[in-house]
Amino acid sequence: LASALALDKQRSKEAFKRAGLPVVESLLVSKNDAQKEHVMAVPYVVKPNNEGSSVGIYIVRDGANDPPKLAETMPAEVMVEAYAPGRELTATVVGERALTVTDILTDGWYDYDAKYAEGGSRHVVPADIPQEIFDACLDYAECAHAVLGCRSLSRTDFRWDEKRGLDGLVLLETNTQPGMMPTSLTPEQAEACGMTFGELCQYLVEDASCDR
Repeated sequence: LASALALDKQRSKEAFKRAGLPVVESLLVSKNDAQKEHVMAVPYVVKPNNEGSSVGIYIVRDGANDPPKLAETMPAEVMVEAYAPGRELTATVVGERALTVTDILTDGWYDYDAKYAEGGSRHVVPADIPQEIFDACLDYAECAHAVLGCRSLSRTDFRWDEKRGLDGLVLLETNTQPGMMPTSLTPEQAEACGMTFGELCQYLVEDASCDR
């Protein structure tokens, strides 16, 4: 149930909002309406409501006269979300404790290639950011984990507009099945906190077996 809720971006965002977590404005509209006119002031983002790995993301930037032309593979209903500028941050929760914060650096935005291609992004672990922002990311990640009913492992992603301080930190989404590849963020954070990849996998298996 927690994974299903986390994958439904709009419903999870509503749960976050009720818990007092900072999120940006968003709405669900038909694919046709999203292509017909701007349904939100630019800049904004159009994406599937229930996909991961930055699949099907369209960024409509300032000055765009027309709405985006969406691929045929996009679902009949899409999410339109206010664009959140700033740095890409993420925090992993193992058990009930957030490990650390990663600052994700890319040449463009954190798309599919930046996530999975070797050299697609550079990760600063722990993030070199003000302590107030660092602590808020940890706190928000733990809260999001609890709000969705997650257990064992989750990773929560943020954008931070440093010009606005703490007010510029927003929660994008929580992933209950974060990547476990060599370029993935969660194993990297675990290693930075003294947990090897083998130890992380062992913890997940043993924690799951205790729930039988």
